[in-house]
Amino acid sequence: MFKRMKEDIEVVFEQDPAARSSLEVILTYSGLHAVWAHRLAHKFYKKRFYFLARMISQLSRFFTGIEIHPGAKIGRKFFIDHGMGVVIGETCEIGDNVTVFQGVTLGGTGKEKGKRHPTILDNALIATGAKVLGSITIGENAKIGAGSVVLHDVPPNSTVVGIPGRVKVQDGVKIKDLNHTDLPDPLFDRMKEIDEELLALKNELELLKKERSKV
Repeated sequence: MFKRMKEDIEVVFEQDPAARSSLEVILTYSGLHAVWAHRLAHKFYKKRFYFLARMISQLSRFFTGIEIHPGAKIGRKFFIDHGMGVVIGETCEIGDNVTVFQGVTLGGTGKEKGKRHPTILDNALIATGAKVLGSITIGENAKIGAGSVVLHDVPPNSTVVGIPGRVKVQDGVKIKDLNHTDLPDPLFDRMKEIDEELLALKNELELLKKERSKV
């Protein structure tokens, strides 16, 4: 247990250049407090002491502003930077060396049953305010941009941004977006069809006029 706690402190120094001393980290880093509280709550959760587990998680939420359901599975070297407003759902699974920033939600869509929260694989990073929702998988080394809303699986080694989240970089290669001038315009297409129909009617009318003039 103490080995794991020491590892958690070392991760803070690796990830946060503002960290100055171990004492400062232990006493003032809410993300670290939330992770430690979750580890304790998760142990009780696995032993089916659900009420006690929830009490610990809610106390942690009160003091840290970070809500982690005791059922969530979290790997080693999990780092929560700043942390306020982070929400992690019950069936969420997080691998090793994952970093999340403040305001991140790893939640459900309200439609699933059973496994209804994301799986975050090793070395992923989820930036400020991102929402990762549903029973989806975020691949290894993936990066989710600030404020993104991700509803589908993300391939490994990818960078996703936007609402809805779209892959912008994969395996170091920038994904070319579809040019706006190439996007289909249903209104323009319909107007074009109407013009063609009017032209056809005009031609028919001219033919009728010519036939009448002959009579």
